Amino acid sequence: MLVSNLEYVPDRKIVKHLGLVLGSTVRAKHAGRDLMAGLKNLVGGELKGYTELLNESRDQAIERMLEQARQAGANAVLNVRFSTSSVAAGASEVFAYGTAVVVE
Repeated sequence: MLVSNLEYVPDRKIVKHLGLVLGSTVRAKHAGRDLMAGLKNLVGGELKGYTELLNESRDQAIERMLEQARQAGANAVLNVRFSTSSVAAGASEVFAYGTAVVVE
């Protein structure tokens, strides 16, 4: 499945527009990661536990979006975007969305 943040694919023709597809996941912080992040805040630097958590969340949101596109009969998802938001104390949502299409 072709995935792109462009609105079109150079040298490919969109033959069918299938509409919006999306995927999301809500993840909570792990107590161990939270403790280590608190300690890291004292000295500065990357919070690797959170980076891993967000990468895993983004991958899962993309996979859910692609599954919805497959079910719709798409072979590409264009204009892909991401959004994140805090939904509760210690939990955040990662949301992926795009336009499912069939390209030649």
